[in-house]
Amino acid sequence: MDSYFLQAKTMCFIVSFKLANRSKLLLAMVVYKLEGFLEFVTCSCVFDLILLLNGGSGYSLMRDPRYNKGLAFTEKERDAHYLRGLLPPIVLSQELQEKKMMNLIRQYEVPLHRYMAMIGLQETNERLFYKLLIDNVEELLPVVYTPTVGEACQKYGSIFRHSQGLYISLKEKGKILETLKNWPERTVQVIVVTDGERILGLGDLGCQGMGIPVGKLALYTALGGVRPSLCLPITIDVGTNNEKLLNDEFYIGLRQKRATGEEYDELLQEFMYAVKQNYGEKVLIQFEDFANHNAFELLARYSSSHLVFNDDIQGTAAVVLAGLLSALRLLGGTLADHKFLFLGAGEAGTGIADLIALEISEQNGKPIEENRKNIWLVDSKGLIVSSRKESLQDFKKPWAHEHEPITGLINAVKAIKPTILIGTSGVGKQFTKEVVEDMASFNKTPLIMALSNPTSQAECTAEEAYTWSEGRAIFASGSPFDPFEYEGKTFVPGQANNAYIFPGFGLGVIMAGSIRVHNGMLLAASKALASQVTEEHYEKGMIYPPLTNIRKISANIAAKVAAKAYELGLASHLPQPEDLVESAEKCMYSPVYRSYL
Repeated sequence: MDSYFLQAKTMCFIVSFKLANRSKLLLAMVVYKLEGFLEFVTCSCVFDLILLLNGGSGYSLMRDPRYNKGLAFTEKERDAHYLRGLLPPIVLSQELQEKKMMNLIRQYEVPLHRYMAMIGLQETNERLFYKLLIDNVEELLPVVYTPTVGEACQKYGSIFRHSQGLYISLKEKGKILETLKNWPERTVQVIVVTDGERILGLGDLGCQGMGIPVGKLALYTALGGVRPSLCLPITIDVGTNNEKLLNDEFYIGLRQKRATGEEYDELLQEFMYAVKQNYGEKVLIQFEDFANHNAFELLARYSSSHLVFNDDIQGTAAVVLAGLLSALRLLGGTLADHKFLFLGAGEAGTGIADLIALEISEQNGKPIEENRKNIWLVDSKGLIVSSRKESLQDFKKPWAHEHEPITGLINAVKAIKPTILIGTSGVGKQFTKEVVEDMASFNKTPLIMALSNPTSQAECTAEEAYTWSEGRAIFASGSPFDPFEYEGKTFVPGQANNAYIFPGFGLGVIMAGSIRVHNGMLLAASKALASQVTEEHYEKGMIYPPLTNIRKISANIAAKVAAKAYELGLASHLPQPEDLVESAEKCMYSPVYRSYL
């Protein structure tokens, strides 16, 4: 704790006030910049300070989601903090509150209504929200994130009630640093930012893409244990090319066509350097759902000067590589022994392909260029081959191999004969019966990964993959599918959900105080996740561990990522802890109610 005090810049205020003819003196220590958790500021002190600023009424405490406990305030807390009479007389435990809330959520049949109920809880009782999400992760993850978050973003203007992050638009150009200072938290360690141009597989949703940063950061806390006060969701609003939104009276963003070129670049540059100036070198900036042309450019431009991470490129790649590494137990051989075919050559497809090639090079010591030769990509114009190189975008050119031009996925499957088929196209129903049957015809155990989100955009369903392959396929998807029974055997589909990776990855970066993200840290995260799959899981056809153990999984990923950061000389939190897993578990945020006495 002493080290935290040494890092703190503190100011002390002595505040006196009169309440009911009584004088009360309060010494409130306000910590402005602390690289740790504010455990030394007692809850009672915080409560008293809030009471002072609000005329002594406890009503304001119940309206603050960070401190509200609803009916869980004890009799003594109600007396101590002026809550007597403001609540019904009954005292309920957090466990009973959780049970009551889950019963309520389960009554909603429409997923969007469940989403709105959860967001409403987050806005009123933060700890109960995270307790619910942690204890019921498999049930609620699809509610607060994909696939339901896609519909929430589409209708965000209509369901918008309270702002949950920062909106930085073209109106703030020249004033972004000032705008960042309007955020109430002085210390921020993780920022998730989007410009809303490519939300999941739904396209340009403009300002309404804010649902993505909000959802991702909820998972940083619930799954990775990063304290919610250290998380900041941001949407960069440069307009939208979505005519439906521009004509929607409830749209909450700028009503103009999307800015591009120099105007866009200048705004993003101002944003990046304002973040660094305001929050320091070690704030992790996660890019989310930018269009391909901007996603690659931003990652390349700022990876050497900022602590940046693109979840669509790097997070997806890490989680898919983990699935591939664990699947080798069922497929046999090494990655170098397999042939990969991707449908989709955007951020996700090329990011996954790059990390696969990098891992193969780590294993066999050969140049990455040589290890790319067994990795093939299909885009909207067909197989990416060398004769198309002049017309290809830069990020596709490394995958242009020598081969005759081929159009159509089925023709590429017949020609390449891959052992592993991966879909990142964002277009549903592309893995047809003919495609899956062909994969099964020349593979005893084909691996089929239909990764596009949301569920409606998946290249095929779990049922289709298992049925068309006669129960021989290993299947994983981006959005969840229920277990499926085929000829008396129950198959449990894997979900290549980025939520396996980015919360633990971010926690590891924070633990180490890493100043940059390195590919070695991504490989470490993939291997840590793959190592969590057990024989029991393999027997069910699973290549990912159950999400019920996600906090343990995240702690192990964080430990491996932090260890790699220390090994690479990128860590600034010295000395390195002896037991990094234990260290990760200890610093995880707990949503259990605290005593305010």
